[in-house]
Amino acid sequence: MAAARLAYVNLFARDIVAQAAFYTALFGFTEIQAHRSPIYRCLDANGTELGFNAPEAYDLLALQSRRPPDDQPLPLGSYFTIELDSEAAIDRAVAGCRRLGGSVLKEPYLTYYNAWQAVLADPEGNVFRVNHRIGHRTPYDELPDGRRSV
Repeated sequence: MAAARLAYVNLFARDIVAQAAFYTALFGFTEIQAHRSPIYRCLDANGTELGFNAPEAYDLLALQSRRPPDDQPLPLGSYFTIELDSEAAIDRAVAGCRRLGGSVLKEPYLTYYNAWQAVLADPEGNVFRVNHRIGHRTPYDELPDGRRSV
């Protein structure tokens, strides 16, 4: 049996074009045009495909009972993390998220596991994190330079 790998992360979106544009502008992901359909857009997220499904996909996937009313926010059932290469890249992503119409749910901070991280939401409210591992994962009480995390 071949090793399993995470291939796709799909988000339901009310505006698949705008959502794809947000992640393209923020992270430089490019669209996989061969996957495009009237109810789907897909970005190459450097080895994982980040897809955006229009509301019609609830029916296609037999998830009608989970489709929220149009005036309700999309439910939060999971989130994903984008790994970036520096603390400065995290700060740039936070600024870019705000500029592109997203929101910052938690400003950049040092995690207890030794990463510089922020929690963000895209313009439709989907939650994601941006993360930069500073060094080896540390036990809860042993952070570099005596810093305490939250």
